[in-house]
Amino acid sequence: MARIVAAIELSVSGAREAARERFTELWAETMDPLHRCMIAHHLADQQDDVHEELRWDLVALELASSITDERATEVGAIGPVRSFYPSLHLNVGDAYRRLGELSLARHHLDLGFAAVGTLNDDEYGRLVKTGLARLAHELESA
Repeated sequence: MARIVAAIELSVSGAREAARERFTELWAETMDPLHRCMIAHHLADQQDDVHEELRWDLVALELASSITDERATEVGAIGPVRSFYPSLHLNVGDAYRRLGELSLARHHLDLGFAAVGTLNDDEYGRLVKTGLARLAHELESA
């Protein structure tokens, strides 16, 4: 887990190429669904091509369904697995929007909003809610 956090820190610092390489290495090294979900979720953000970004976002979304709340608690996740879904659907929806697949984007936006009640009222929860509202606005304007 510490190595995943270190890769996230690389990403946040703007070292996208180094972060992408690190996440790719970590992906090859682990089979744990929770770790793979986290890696895919963050690896998507490091892609230069929106098709690749979407591919990784969809992988993360699929992996989330195989994670138990108990496993999430073991690694100190900020909430139950169902609280992962608003962000995962936001990312998938935004990628579809940028690809011009507006009905798929709206579908994932709806799924994200449907799961928003699972978020805590904290900085992360507000960030995801703001992202969903932004995506909704962008889709209304499309």
